[in-house]
Amino acid sequence: MAKKKAKTTFYCTSCGYQSPKWLGKCPGCQEWNTFVEEREAAEETATFPELAVLNQGSRPQPLAEIENTPPAQGKSRIAEFDRVLGGGIVPGAVTLVGGDPGIGKSTLLLEVLANLSASGQKTMYVTGEESPGQVKLRSERLRIEAPSLYLLSATEVGAIIAHTLELQPQALVIDSIQTVTAPESTSPPGSVSQIRLAAAHLIKLAKTINIPLFLIGHVTKEGAIAGPRILEHMVDTVLYFESGTQHPYRILRAVKNRFGSTNEIGVFEMTGSGLKGVDSPSHIFLAERPAELAGSLVTATMEGSRPILTEIQALVSGSSMTGIPRRTTLGIDKGRASLMIAILEKQLHLLLADKDIFLNVIGGLKIIEPAIDLGLMGAIMSSYLDRAIPASTLLLGEVGLTGEIRRVNFLEQRLNEARKFGFTQAIIPKNNLGTADKTSITIKEINNIAELPALLFPTES
Repeated sequence: MAKKKAKTTFYCTSCGYQSPKWLGKCPGCQEWNTFVEEREAAEETATFPELAVLNQGSRPQPLAEIENTPPAQGKSRIAEFDRVLGGGIVPGAVTLVGGDPGIGKSTLLLEVLANLSASGQKTMYVTGEESPGQVKLRSERLRIEAPSLYLLSATEVGAIIAHTLELQPQALVIDSIQTVTAPESTSPPGSVSQIRLAAAHLIKLAKTINIPLFLIGHVTKEGAIAGPRILEHMVDTVLYFESGTQHPYRILRAVKNRFGSTNEIGVFEMTGSGLKGVDSPSHIFLAERPAELAGSLVTATMEGSRPILTEIQALVSGSSMTGIPRRTTLGIDKGRASLMIAILEKQLHLLLADKDIFLNVIGGLKIIEPAIDLGLMGAIMSSYLDRAIPASTLLLGEVGLTGEIRRVNFLEQRLNEARKFGFTQAIIPKNNLGTADKTSITIKEINNIAELPALLFPTES
């Protein structure tokens, strides 16, 4: 095969845009300072016969003749994992799993393959970072006994494809995509072109032989999966592990899912014998809640179809010596928190402009829905007034800029979850009153934020 002259190409690490020269701003995604330099391959790639077998495409078909059968979903027997995937594992689906080092990505997928193997399926785990002995030690710690789970230590995509075609597994895990190299590129492993090309070959493999493929990906210091952003567009599902390694609980969240909702989360606990699914996340988020302290209250958020009770804490204190008040939020959008603070100042005349305000969602949960607005404002007010809110009180409601309280969705599911944990009082929007079941819980209606102090602190009114 004739060689071609090597050339230098610049890639955007955000979207994969290619340019013959370095650019400060990417024309594709408008991001700044995202171009990296890489050298193209110096020879053709047709010398790898194991890749040629995948170059046979399907023929065009009339749309009316294509069978509209929903994809069959297999169960991993890990309920939290299946929930996030949309019900189970789809044959031919490619899933990218990202997260910080040590958070449990390899452990989870090794357990998934072990469960599939226990049900009689042949599976293969490809490791490019650890030695086979290290993976074996982890499997012993997890007490995995799976005779049909095969382990391959390889980093060349051609070798991975050849062994996969020979073994014909029903599921494949690549740990990690940053270590796999493609013959077309002379760039080092983990570079933009290597990740893009290796992923393209592996995705083609999974689609051709119709097996689920799981790619483990490293993350950058900003929390995004390392490599070109186009990698996330190439796969069917993108999952992220959240929470720090110092915390025993992990949250698995789907940010892209072609076969299910992106609103579902899976909650896991890291134990000595591996990751264990948590059936009742509300329990772990409320387990260590202090009894009736100022600045603490409970609200209910929806993660997909699951209601979760979570504690919100607020700390309002005098401004620092610089005279510039600080606004720090963890698990809550900072812009939305600023809106709630401004509404409290305008509608309730609370003097918050010169106060440091710290807001935190306990347990590492990130909440983006507006139904927690009322709970957020209640926590700030409680800390500001130094008055505790009864521990059995739940707050729900979206707050508008003029102080009006708007209805929330899935109210009954939220109230049912509150009843399970002994809550006896709920403050909800007046517009939700008609759909609220008042059985075993006292319902108090609220129409405007101005009514909140009297409902929370009757002696203050």
